[in-house]
Amino acid sequence: MGDPSGFLKHTVRETPVRRPVELRLLDWKEVYEDFSTDTLRTQASRCMDCGIPFCHNGCPLGNLIPEWNDLVFKDRWRESIDRLHATNNFPEFTGRLCPAPCESSCVLGINQDPVTIKQVEVEIIDRAFDEGWVQPVYPTRLTGKKIAVVGSGPAGLAAAQQLTRAGHTVTVFERADRIGGLLRYGIPEFKMEKRHIDRRLAQMEAEGTIFKAGVDVGVDITAADLQTQFDAVVLAGGATAARDLPIPGRDLDGIHQAMEFLPWANRVQLGDDVTDEDGLPPLHARGKKVVIIGGGDTGADCLGTSHRQGAASVHQFEIMPRPPEERADQTPWPTYPLMYRVSSAHEEGGERVFSVNTEQFVGENGKVTGLQAHEVKMVSGRFEKVEGSDFTLEADLVLLAMGFVGPEKPGLLDGLGVEYTDRGNVARTKEWATTVDGVFVAGDMGRGQSLIVWAIAEGRACAAAVDKFLCGETALPSPILPTAAPQR
Repeated sequence: MGDPSGFLKHTVRETPVRRPVELRLLDWKEVYEDFSTDTLRTQASRCMDCGIPFCHNGCPLGNLIPEWNDLVFKDRWRESIDRLHATNNFPEFTGRLCPAPCESSCVLGINQDPVTIKQVEVEIIDRAFDEGWVQPVYPTRLTGKKIAVVGSGPAGLAAAQQLTRAGHTVTVFERADRIGGLLRYGIPEFKMEKRHIDRRLAQMEAEGTIFKAGVDVGVDITAADLQTQFDAVVLAGGATAARDLPIPGRDLDGIHQAMEFLPWANRVQLGDDVTDEDGLPPLHARGKKVVIIGGGDTGADCLGTSHRQGAASVHQFEIMPRPPEERADQTPWPTYPLMYRVSSAHEEGGERVFSVNTEQFVGENGKVTGLQAHEVKMVSGRFEKVEGSDFTLEADLVLLAMGFVGPEKPGLLDGLGVEYTDRGNVARTKEWATTVDGVFVAGDMGRGQSLIVWAIAEGRACAAAVDKFLCGETALPSPILPTAAPQR
C-alpha cells in the first residue's frame, strides 16, 4: 500500500455531505455535494494492507478494492479505472445504488469505521467519464453467433456488454420504451440521474450492442421466434412480480404498487408529455396523505418522491421491529449488519412506524380514505398482534413497497417452457442454463430479488457460460464460480 499506516493516521471516516433538505426538495438532482479530491485520497489511504482483504468476499463481483484504493491514494487515476473496470462493468451504478456489503466486511471495520469504498468507486468512474477515459472496447473477431438478451437491467446489460466484446452479435430487448429496466424507471432521479445510464449505453452501442426498446418478448415476438432467430437466449428480466397485500379493501382506488407510482416521476424528469395543467403526472402525491407499506429501499424511494411532489403527510410502515443503532449481535463482522439506517429520504421528513401490521383498508365511494392497523411483536419466530394496539390512520394514497415474489411467468417464460424452482424463480444449472436448450438465465429472474452487485456479477458469469456454450471455450471472466450458481 502507498501508506501502510494511513488507517492509524486518519481514524475518521468522511463521506460526502448531503445538500440541505430545504434545497434538495426543490429539485430532483442527486442529493450529495461534491467531494474534494484531497479528502478522497486521504480516505483511500485508510485502506489497510490486509493479509486477507475480506472486502473481496463481501462483494460478489470480486472487485479489486485494495488495488484501486492504493492507486487513488497515489494519484494514479487512469490506472485505477482499469482495475475497477476489470471486475465491474458499471461502477457508476453500483457506486450510487449498492448498499456496499464490501464496507461491512472491511477489516478496518472490526474496531473503526470502515473505508469509504463506495465513494472511492464512484469518484473513479465519474472522473474517468469526465476525462474521456471510458471508450468503446471492440472485439478482436466476430463469431457470427447471435444472442438475444431479454431485459435491460444491470444483469442484462452486463451480460450483453461481455458477450458483445467476445465477438457475438447481441440484441437487448426491453418492453419499456427506454433501455435500463428498473434503473431507468424504478430508481428516482435524486438517487441516480439517468444521464449515467445514457452515457454507458452510448458506449455499448458504439461497441456494437443492439438495443430494441418497446418490445414485449413473448407478446410482440413469440418465444418460438426468439429461439429460431438467435443461437442463444439470456433471460434477465428481473423479479418484477410485486408482492401484494390481499386484505379487505384492497380493491379501493388509491392503492398502488410502488412500481406503478415511481415511474411517473421519472418520466416527468425525462421530459415526457405526461403531466396535466398543474405539471402533475396521472399518479402523484401532491397534497395527499400518503402511507407507504414497506420499510426497505423501495419504500424510501417512494418517500423521497412523495416529499418532492408535495405530499401533505407521509407515514412509512414496517412490520419488523426498529433495528438497533449499532450492529446487531446476530450479524457480527464480516456479515452485512442489521442496524438502524437513515437514508436521504428519511432525513427529509415523514414518520417511520415499526412493528405494525395493516389489517384492512377503509374507504368511501370506492376510494381509500384510511387503513386499520395494529402493533405486532415477534413470538417464536412469528408475528403476533399486540392486544389493544389497534389504530386507524387516514390515507388517500397507499403505496405497496413490500418487495417482489419472482419473475412474471405468463408470456415469455411459460412460452419457452422453462421449469421453476420451489420459490418460483427460473430453475438453472451451475452453468446458468435453464431446462430449455440454449436458454440461460441471470440476475433476479433466476436468483430472486437481490442486490445490484449480484445482478452484474451474475450477468458477467452467465455471459462466460454462454460464450463457452457457443464456442466450446471462453476467455471471459466469471466472478461467480459455477459451483456457486443456484442449482435446479
